[in-house]
Amino acid sequence: MKKILIAFYSRKGNNYLNGNIVDLTVGNTEVAATMIQQLTHGDLFQIDTVQAYPEDYTRATEVAQEELDRRARPELARDLDNLVAYDVIVIGYPNWWGTAPMAVFTFLDSHDFTGKTILPLCTHEGSGLGHSESDIKASCPGARLMKGLAIKGGSVRKAQEPIAAWLRQAGVKA
Repeated sequence: MKKILIAFYSRKGNNYLNGNIVDLTVGNTEVAATMIQQLTHGDLFQIDTVQAYPEDYTRATEVAQEELDRRARPELARDLDNLVAYDVIVIGYPNWWGTAPMAVFTFLDSHDFTGKTILPLCTHEGSGLGHSESDIKASCPGARLMKGLAIKGGSVRKAQEPIAAWLRQAGVKA
């Protein structure tokens, strides 16, 4: 039996969804991560930053762009105690400017993923996985990177079957 970790970054509050700015009580990536946890019985770990992003959606995207341009590694509010125990790591994130938020890369750069299987899961509003898969692969040498899954944020609450099929295809769910 494979031990599974679902590590994710998600942004609730002021978000872009189906062409509108809306307030989400739970971020789209967290919704998907919770579905994965229910399907796999894996452990959830939320990646969060010490300094919160601005509440305003537009300003948050500007900060995200600035971080990407600087290849920043924002400080995380907490870290995972023991990655060694896990065989499979699902990395969940929203697509910010074509890749995962820089906080996800802080998490990735803080651990050795050698010998681990990584499954990228991205929520987006039209840009898919972008170049996040190749960026994750570059941050995790020695890991086995599986094909990622991109879920449109506006459809995430109805995505249980595509998520289940993706997990089955990756060999982590019967």
